[in-house]
Amino acid sequence: MLNYIIRRVLYAVPIIIGVNLLTTLLFFYVNTPDDMARKILGEKNVTPALVEGWKKEHGYDLPVFVNPAQNGIGKVTRTIFFSKSVPLAWLDFGKSDRNNIDIAYEIKDRMWPSLAVALPTFAIGILVNLTLAMGLAFVRGTYLDLWGVVVCVIMMSVSTLFYIIGGQYIFGKLLVLSPISGYDTGGYAAKFVILPVVVGVISSVGSGVRFYRTVYLEELGKDYIRTARAKGLSETAVLFRHGLKNAMIPVLTNVVVSIPFLFYGSLLMESFFSIPGLGSFTIDAINAQDFAIVRAMVYLGSILYIAGLILTDISYTLVDPRITLE
Repeated sequence: MLNYIIRRVLYAVPIIIGVNLLTTLLFFYVNTPDDMARKILGEKNVTPALVEGWKKEHGYDLPVFVNPAQNGIGKVTRTIFFSKSVPLAWLDFGKSDRNNIDIAYEIKDRMWPSLAVALPTFAIGILVNLTLAMGLAFVRGTYLDLWGVVVCVIMMSVSTLFYIIGGQYIFGKLLVLSPISGYDTGGYAAKFVILPVVVGVISSVGSGVRFYRTVYLEELGKDYIRTARAKGLSETAVLFRHGLKNAMIPVLTNVVVSIPFLFYGSLLMESFFSIPGLGSFTIDAINAQDFAIVRAMVYLGSILYIAGLILTDISYTLVDPRITLE
């Protein structure tokens, strides 16, 4: 297994470099360093001298990918891409372009509000979706199953924004059960987290239940299920004891790959509920054209996603002994 993990990590290196390259290309295709300087310094009364001074101070006075003024390897190393990308290898995210805050410190500080919302949403969402999906699979072919699927399709078709605004209006304004937005530290954060968690769980029901129901029904049509029924086992035992265990591979694929995104939080959820997490941190950086933060968050996201894929492969071996990582 160790050899497999080392191999996958080595395979991930060119992928991470490619993601960082694409991020830099897209960012500077839309914005030039001059645009960034004017945006951060303020559009009014910004002289060319101030722009050039800001670019030199933050290392944006160099060419983006190739420096024709240099010789040999300097053509590549004396560029924005190389100088900004290399420190990421040891997780040195540097300072924000906008206000010189330490990005690593901000990530450590903001990850907790993101996890406070994302972890309960993730855990409760999986439990609710699995339970409802197994219930629909248990009553498959009935009107209850039919209308359950119809409701799921309707819920999938509704934008997440509808759930957020609707939840804020119903639970926050009409029923006054929870604050509409905001966040606090320690135990006081619970009252601010409840509404985003409820909204997050409800918005995931449609797609989650449909996916898990399809997985169960595919398993229930296999030969070993028919054999179990022929032996006289009850439908409950067939569904929960045999079907669920053998449906775990696609379930784990969907669950484990989602784990890295818990760290990131939800961009929309955090923005609308004013939660100072990593999602809102990223959105603010994009709006402010802060390349240092955008680059750091994309790099961190790619590492977490690759780690999730490796965890998924390892988890397969735990539920199916026929699968090996050799």
